[in-house]
Amino acid sequence: MWPFASMDGGDRPRIVTPRVLMRPARLVDYREWAEVREASRDFLERWEPSWGNDPLSRAAYRRRVGHYRMIARRGMGLAFHIFVRDVGNVRSEALSLAGGLTLNNIRYGVVQSCNVGYWIGEHAARKGYMTEALAGAADFVFDTLGLHRLEAACLPENHRSIGLLEKLGFESEGYAREYLLIDGRWTDHRLFGLIATDWRRRRPLPPAVIDAG
Repeated sequence: MWPFASMDGGDRPRIVTPRVLMRPARLVDYREWAEVREASRDFLERWEPSWGNDPLSRAAYRRRVGHYRMIARRGMGLAFHIFVRDVGNVRSEALSLAGGLTLNNIRYGVVQSCNVGYWIGEHAARKGYMTEALAGAADFVFDTLGLHRLEAACLPENHRSIGLLEKLGFESEGYAREYLLIDGRWTDHRLFGLIATDWRRRRPLPPAVIDAG
């Protein structure tokens, strides 16, 4: 049974690494989320779908969180905010919002896989936070959700994202033409995959602490 069908905006599941805490997006996060996104707009826009006319309004954020809760109830995905936390204190509360990570297209049966997407604010980039967050997400996908594959796609020119995926053991699996509509245009993407057995054998970071509620 999908364990998050009754998800109602609480703070579970939580994924904790030495410097990062991830939990579901909540309505009360709006102001901090909007500030991080606004400050990082030029840094993020070329890697993301078009922001639209009111991307940072409270109403747009409410719709976003409503969508996140819907996909969680239906067993289709989970969306996390990424926070920087106190170093060395596994139970400390988050200090500041740094980015987001979403698990989409969760499939069981003979597929047992999902897709991951992520973003990081410019102020928190190149500090290793996303490495910890994505590693924690891999632990959650394989050990809590019991899936076999974690898949990711990124623009061929997004060298930092490619480097991140390769650092964590994702294998390049192909090239998809006009794969996603990014910043208003259809763009080619490189495709990557990570297998549960490979992750458990070659995990480059200590396991995350996961509280599934």
